[in-house]
Amino acid sequence: MDTSVHDPLVGQVLDGRYRVESRIAVGGMATVYRAVDTRLDRVLALKVMHPGLAADTGFVERFIREAKAVARLAHPNVVGVFDQGTDGTYVYLAMEYVAGCTLRDVLRERGALQPRAALDILEPVLAALGAAHRAGLIHRDMKPENVLIGDDGRVKVADFGLVRTVDTQTSVTGAGALLGTVSYLAPEQIEFGTVDPRTDVYACGVVLYESLTGRKPRGGGTPMQVIYQHLNEPMPAPSAALPGLAPALDGLVARATERDPLARPADAVELLAEVRAVRGTLTAGQLDGPPTDRPGAVLGAAAPAAAGSEDPTGVLPLPTATPPYGTGADFGTGGGDDTTTQLNRTSRLVMPPPPPPGAPERRRGPRPGRRGPIAVALVLLALLGIGAGVWYVSDGQFTRVPGVLALPRADAERKLSSAGLDTKVRLDFSLTVPRGSVIGTDPAPGKRVRGNGTVTLTVSKGPRQVRVPGVKGRALAAARQELKSAGLAPGIVKKAFSDDVPGGQVISTDPAGGAERAPGTPVAITVSRGAPVDLPDVVGEPVDDARQDLTDAGLKVVVAPDPVFSDQADKDTVAAISPTGDLGAGDTVTLTVSKGQELFDVPEVTGKKQGDAERILKAAGFDTRVINLFFGQTVFSQSPDGGGQAPKGTTVTLWVR
Repeated sequence: MDTSVHDPLVGQVLDGRYRVESRIAVGGMATVYRAVDTRLDRVLALKVMHPGLAADTGFVERFIREAKAVARLAHPNVVGVFDQGTDGTYVYLAMEYVAGCTLRDVLRERGALQPRAALDILEPVLAALGAAHRAGLIHRDMKPENVLIGDDGRVKVADFGLVRTVDTQTSVTGAGALLGTVSYLAPEQIEFGTVDPRTDVYACGVVLYESLTGRKPRGGGTPMQVIYQHLNEPMPAPSAALPGLAPALDGLVARATERDPLARPADAVELLAEVRAVRGTLTAGQLDGPPTDRPGAVLGAAAPAAAGSEDPTGVLPLPTATPPYGTGADFGTGGGDDTTTQLNRTSRLVMPPPPPPGAPERRRGPRPGRRGPIAVALVLLALLGIGAGVWYVSDGQFTRVPGVLALPRADAERKLSSAGLDTKVRLDFSLTVPRGSVIGTDPAPGKRVRGNGTVTLTVSKGPRQVRVPGVKGRALAAARQELKSAGLAPGIVKKAFSDDVPGGQVISTDPAGGAERAPGTPVAITVSRGAPVDLPDVVGEPVDDARQDLTDAGLKVVVAPDPVFSDQADKDTVAAISPTGDLGAGDTVTLTVSKGQELFDVPEVTGKKQGDAERILKAAGFDTRVINLFFGQTVFSQSPDGGGQAPKGTTVTLWVR
């Protein structure tokens, strides 16, 4: 049913210019309409803020200020902002209209996407966000609903309505309020209310997971259950939902959704570079494997956290650190992360702090007697001791592991030492973390550890190196398989002659056997053509004799169907042979048969002046020789005679008198 007919704005003209034709979508903060600019006669999208938010003057002023900043962001993958204005209680943005659908529509219809399609959509999204980040803007509400896919295949990022500048100090609309969509909020966005380009990177990692698996990574009956997972659990690997996905895709999602923001790519530009690097390592089979062939593929809107769920942007109270609370019964009354909910609890259990020294005891009953002050003091001291003991046992003897991911080893050790922690180091390979920098810690960043405890640093040894196997003398197919088994990629194949390696076997590789290279490195292979064959000189020989000579030399012979004229070879003998370079046993040569010399008509020049006769003969392709008798000027005889035939270049003798 078309709900547009029940919308009071449909049919109206806003600001005397924009005629509202139909409702497109309703979000948590605004409604989007299809409208016509009556001045320029063009279709556009009109985004009208909900009246409840439009009544907040501070929110509207910031919305207008930041919308102007987005309007200056000209990028082919960003939905353009044309105009902004107010009409009575309506605050609106006039934006580019993109005919097509959203990524949410695609996921709801198709479920999990092939990795190639998921990356084809993610790359222009990151290009758009990268332009915004480098311009000092943060989106803050990246999700499939805000990725538009045009009918012409173009991908555009929409709904920069929550955008703010990087140097803004807070992401809240008011005291204790948090803007965003629960499924895509970064941990630091939830816990501290702060945002930077890495919060958009986190949301893009969630979108990539959802595109690859067809479902959201976080499930839960209430928003707080989803928030708890954001803060306390690592992002699940896509391959856990769809076995068979490439491990590199798991790593890409993990990097983008690290709970420690310092461990993520700094902005969308860096994440785009990583996406392209990972894509370059994937085979066609890994990119194009059909998602429905994998166990657990989700098609359509299946399960509470399926891709078909709609996620309205909401205004949520910012979680505070006021203890204590239970294990989930008081998390709110919402219906999962798809509903805007009043969040009144944090996602971490916090022990109550000890009462402050000297705090009066609240008690009921009769007033104390003569011993009352002493008893009160003793009770207070006991409470203080108990509180301090509880605090020390539960929290006082612990510290939090500082974030040191991606730092050089020496810097990480200094930072941990400053926090009173000892370190142990283990080495491991990494495709993305430079040699000597920290890949991870145990315990993880932010986890509690005793104040004098030990943190194990995992330091990168750089990309894993594999030894190139020695495949000299192997058949080509066997050599290819051995290189693949070693984790390398068979590269281009060249052929060369060899006196000691039989034809079809490997002479050498580049890099050579025994060298160490990163996994996936292409290895060029040189294959033997065998020893070179001495090509007999058969030009001028009868065809049958030439065929026998070449066959005896180990060559295959074919005869060209069309004979040719030849000044060197007699008729029915070999006029030419091809190829004439180095040949190996079993190579094929082609013989061309001679038709003999080509003959041309000799002009008749008897009776002509000597000069005229020479010009005529030279024009016909003949040379001339003159014998002058008695110093005359007239040709009285020629040889060969005029009217006959001779090969071009033949010398015609002229007698002159």
